[in-house]
Amino acid sequence: MVHASLRGTGLSPTQVRDALLGVLGPRGTLVVPAFTPENSDTSRAHRALVAHLSVEEADDFRESMPPFEPDATPCPSMGALAECVRTTPGAVRSDHPQTSLAAIGSRAGELLAGHDPHCHLGERSPLARLYAADAQVLLLRVGFEVCSAFHLAEYRMTPRPPQRLYRCVVGDKGNWITYKDLTLDDGDFAEAGARLPDALLVRRKWAGKPVTLFGMRAVVDDVRDQLSRYRRRNDLN
Repeated sequence: MVHASLRGTGLSPTQVRDALLGVLGPRGTLVVPAFTPENSDTSRAHRALVAHLSVEEADDFRESMPPFEPDATPCPSMGALAECVRTTPGAVRSDHPQTSLAAIGSRAGELLAGHDPHCHLGERSPLARLYAADAQVLLLRVGFEVCSAFHLAEYRMTPRPPQRLYRCVVGDKGNWITYKDLTLDDGDFAEAGARLPDALLVRRKWAGKPVTLFGMRAVVDDVRDQLSRYRRRNDLN
């Protein structure tokens, strides 16, 4: 699973995709986040889109929003590599209208199947299957603050975070659905990543920025324990 920022590398997303697939080989699978937060009127991304609009204009914008379509909806906030993988012929995408993943490779269909539309990134999402497979996570010139795997640790921490309502468009234009899921919070992910033992990480640099590789299972377990300790302490304070 790769999170990447290619700006300043001089390489196209196609070149990076092909290089990663070459390293993985014919039995490997390349996975990227293909999130679509713009599809939800409860998200920061959506609020930014309508911030300059009047109430009436915002209502019109909301009613005209197209529904999420796994085969067509772009993921502009996820970066050029994610969009490249999503649009590669033969790519598979999971069905969640806000937090889908896209993949190319021999296990793409198996790993991304059955993404419960009421579970962003928990036990009924591809992240749980990636954890079971002990997938590797590559942070390519980005930091832990964008590491989606840490969200699985949120679902497994004790006590579990509270839930909240989410809304998005599915099926047809104007067909808004509401569902409840965990209140996801990536605000302390960078700190959690900084606390990880060096033995769990492989660190390099590319084009002037850090590159970090790690096995998902051990790191998610460590972050789960961290969040259980530190977030509880913060709540008590």
